Amino acid sequence: MPKILVRKSAPLEGTVKIDGAKNAALPIIAASLLGTEPIVLEDVPNLVDVKIILKVLESLGAKVEFLSENRVSIDSSNINSFVTDRSLMEKMRASFLVMGPLLARFGRADAFLPGGCAIGSRPIDLHLKGFKILGALIEEEPDKVSARCEKLYGDTIYLDFPSVGATQNIMMAATLARGETIIENAAMEPEIVDLGNFLNKMGAKISGAGTSTIRIIGVEKLGGTVHTIIPDRIEAATFMIAAAITGGKVVVQNCISNHIKPVIAKLKETGAYVVVNEDEDSIFVKGSDKIKGTDIKTLPYPGFPTDVQAQFMAYLCVCEDQAKVTETVFENRFMHVKELNKMGAIIATSGKEARIAGVRKLSGAEVNATDLRAGAALVLAGLVAEGTTTIGNIYHIDRGYNDFVGKMKSLGANIERIED
Repeated sequence: MPKILVRKSAPLEGTVKIDGAKNAALPIIAASLLGTEPIVLEDVPNLVDVKIILKVLESLGAKVEFLSENRVSIDSSNINSFVTDRSLMEKMRASFLVMGPLLARFGRADAFLPGGCAIGSRPIDLHLKGFKILGALIEEEPDKVSARCEKLYGDTIYLDFPSVGATQNIMMAATLARGETIIENAAMEPEIVDLGNFLNKMGAKISGAGTSTIRIIGVEKLGGTVHTIIPDRIEAATFMIAAAITGGKVVVQNCISNHIKPVIAKLKETGAYVVVNEDEDSIFVKGSDKIKGTDIKTLPYPGFPTDVQAQFMAYLCVCEDQAKVTETVFENRFMHVKELNKMGAIIATSGKEARIAGVRKLSGAEVNATDLRAGAALVLAGLVAEGTTTIGNIYHIDRGYNDFVGKMKSLGANIERIED
């Protein structure tokens, strides 16, 4: 199995360009199933998860063609299957997002239950609740869900939790429903806005994406379009923290600062110098010699993103005093604590809280990426740890970061990938 070796590095310096957002690309690719004409997507990140969902579309009969490394053409005009491939579905949770488009366009969808990072319970009940309210009949088996309808009809759907996936799936299903659908307590993430913009380009009538109330007026059909994926705010935050933890000077290009305001604020609280250049869509980060402790609490957008929690925790491990991390989104997202403690961190967890006593230095160790963002966190910790840090299970990192090692190297990191 491949591994990543990280050795203590000099302060990172240079410029790094952020790719298109994985969490925006996946639902948009799924939504391409609604199109009756060819679709071209640009700035598609070259990631394992993206390749998996494209294979899901191909297994359903869509024609997928890479026009270049980050430009993909999708033609769903000849879909000939409504049953998703089990082996593909089990690899990634976002694969369940094909349910809404298939149900809306063809009146049927069969999907095996999805897999992905084991960061906690991510039930699909809110997705199914939305489909039922729109008029679908749902049959559930231990490992499979089937949905059927003659036609979907618009209605008001209140989400008990602002689930990103449920909001996206219901949005897609409602685009072809008769009448108006209102999603209340909807997720407000930038990826929701990007999906809404994409669907509207195809001919949908969606308003309110990015607010807690989304309105969708159903249309007869959707066509094709050309769309550019928004930059990945989680990748941007990861490199910003990399600059801060090493005391470096890094310009992060192709990022939207409004999408990561909480991360910027918390970096400033720790003593980092952060300058936003909105004209050039870039952020400059200069790390401090003395990292101040601070508290973070993950929340649905626009709060502090759960997908940056692990990376920021690694950063706080070497703060001068104490810090606290509260995780409110996923109940099993502290698996990286054990791995960081192997490196000399002092972190104690209790329920949703992790208390951190900053240490003067970390030490290299053999650790494993327990999930995607945990893997990135261990790389960040390895940049400032004495000796060598060997990270296993890096397939998690490959799922969410394109050429992570190469980009770190370009900034001066002492890092390499080895095939074991």
